[in-house]
Amino acid sequence: MIILMYISISILVDSESILKSVLFSLNVFKENIFPSLFPFFVLSNILVKCGFVEFVSEIFKCLMGKLFKIKGAAAFVFIMSIISGNPANAKYTKELLDSGRLNIHEATKVLCFTCFSNPLFILGTVAITFLNNKEAGLLILICHYLGNIIIGVVMRNYYPSVDLGKISFKKAINDMHNKRISNSESFGTILTNSLTSSINTLLLVLGVITTFLVITTILSETISINSVMQSTLNGFIEMTQGLKYISMEAIPLKLKCVLAVMMLSFGGFSVHMQIMSILSNSGIKYLPFLCARVMHSLISGTMAYVLFDFWF
Repeated sequence: MIILMYISISILVDSESILKSVLFSLNVFKENIFPSLFPFFVLSNILVKCGFVEFVSEIFKCLMGKLFKIKGAAAFVFIMSIISGNPANAKYTKELLDSGRLNIHEATKVLCFTCFSNPLFILGTVAITFLNNKEAGLLILICHYLGNIIIGVVMRNYYPSVDLGKISFKKAINDMHNKRISNSESFGTILTNSLTSSINTLLLVLGVITTFLVITTILSETISINSVMQSTLNGFIEMTQGLKYISMEAIPLKLKCVLAVMMLSFGGFSVHMQIMSILSNSGIKYLPFLCARVMHSLISGTMAYVLFDFWF
């Protein structure tokens, strides 16, 4: 209660800074989040209804089984998350969990190693807009993605559910066809439901981002520490703002890359809250996801530090 009262008073006293944070969150949502996530959210809903998950499950079951010891259905979350980024993996995971294609342990596991940042965000916003260096963006992207794959390999014995066997392209087509014809909904209904679900999810994401940006603004005004430490702290709370401020610091590019990839891999508590809000009432526990994000941040940061001197 005291904390909430303090936040309310801070909003009233420092309304100008708070307003700037809210406007910043709206710009981030308008320019980055909505354009990159909305099409994939709608597409994923349609693909699930049309049996694409069954097709992908059959085609990639050996790869997912041998590499991550998980069902082939997890390949759908993995592929779509690489393309669309956070917090899309939570939405895709919940869809497969609700439909019974993944159980609670498999859903928890796949959530831990599919937490990717959008590639366009990394190569565009982070590399060009913030760091003004394409090569640095590519290094960050590679370390971030490889770190997630390493997390998946490390967690392969966490409730293993291997579904191996000979891959049959014919079976994949038949499974997809059977799923499509078993769905009684018309395409118009599927599209309408997909649009509604996607917009509701994105509005939730916007609300969480705005809330955490307000919190970081209040912390910046309250806590007096080194600007680099403040930017780093902000980044682990709300990733986008931290990335922006780190790029403006007078520190070596190597340190900027390391801190940037660590922030992207951890995701910030704002992204964590977005993901857990989407997964509310699903039964998926937060602790394994949090541990995976800490490990991912450390692994990708170490990789960026080691590879930087070879890269440039």
